[in-house]
Amino acid sequence: MTGEATVTVQPVTEQVVVLRLSGTLDAHGARVLGRELGLRLRRADERGLRLVLDMSDVRHVSSAAVHILDAHTRNRAAGPVLVSGASPPVRRVLTATPLPGIRLYPSLEGALATVSGTYASQPAPTRTRPGEDSADEVFGLRAKARTSGTIGIAQGILMARYFLPGPADAFALLRAASQHYNVPLRVLASAVVTAPPPLTAEQWFPGRRHIPPPALGLPEAGRVDPRDRRQVLRAALYAAVTLADADAAEIHLTDKVEDEALVLEAHHGLDASYRDCCALVAGPPAVCARARAAGRPVTVPDVAADPELAGHPVGRAALAAGSRALHGVPMTTEAGECSGVITVHRVTAGAWLGPGQGAALDLLAHDLAAWRSWYRRTAVQDALEYVHALGTGGG
Repeated sequence: MTGEATVTVQPVTEQVVVLRLSGTLDAHGARVLGRELGLRLRRADERGLRLVLDMSDVRHVSSAAVHILDAHTRNRAAGPVLVSGASPPVRRVLTATPLPGIRLYPSLEGALATVSGTYASQPAPTRTRPGEDSADEVFGLRAKARTSGTIGIAQGILMARYFLPGPADAFALLRAASQHYNVPLRVLASAVVTAPPPLTAEQWFPGRRHIPPPALGLPEAGRVDPRDRRQVLRAALYAAVTLADADAAEIHLTDKVEDEALVLEAHHGLDASYRDCCALVAGPPAVCARARAAGRPVTVPDVAADPELAGHPVGRAALAAGSRALHGVPMTTEAGECSGVITVHRVTAGAWLGPGQGAALDLLAHDLAAWRSWYRRTAVQDALEYVHALGTGGG
């Protein structure tokens, strides 16, 4: 678009095309939006693709633009156009008028995950363990959808930043850095999406300090490589189960690309149906979200007797998995930032943790928060620097 408004088109996954809008959609921008939207919708329909409108950089939407949006989408209620990232003022304009052919999402990644995952809008299955294989398949599909969305966005950013020929070249950069620094591909892709752009042509983060990792209060901590994310989380999970005399446990970490929602990163003793239900937690009544919101440990002595949890899908999934009592501990840094939650489970109802066990879990959560802060500022930024060096031809 000319003037203050711009539009770019980006194929993100095999199922989705993203139309990125930015600037001000005034009367002139509305007319050009109409031409672009009509063209892109026809092409998407011809190829069997879904269209996502990314409006995260749109500052203003005129009534003319809303009318154009409605005219092109009103017949798509069964397969609406997804609109992501609208700011509160823009969102108010879009929701002031009925727009049956669009669906709003807070983030682009959330919209992409919905499109990519055929099961994304279905309720979590409540299968018992004999049907675990089917539940595992559903969980895997949803996890893959979330991951592919983030990776696709990161590929688009790298293609534009380094003038790469196509998505495969961008994926090669991500994979090389992921393997070189042992940073999971999804974690690295999320960092590419959420980190500020490189500050110089030579370095992404010039002048940053490399500090040693914090002490990890884990069993056989000397054998745990702090740069190995999976290894640290597995060791922390084992420590939580042991310290709490628990039957199951899970660790959620916050994710910037998911608007700081809690993402399930490690688990023990929990079936696929529960993991699917708790894979992405935005807020209460889940115990991990309660602990995060409260900024302190939260205990639910009996899930079946908790009025909010018992009737909620998360509570029903916990009961179906055999968990009756839950205890969540926030991972809080010295600066007061919560970067995740450790949750332990018991198959019998009742508050079971003694004072010593509670204190030990608090210390474990504190150590894990300090480690994650270091990991983000060291291991992940090292991998980003490697991506930048390869992208600029310096690696």
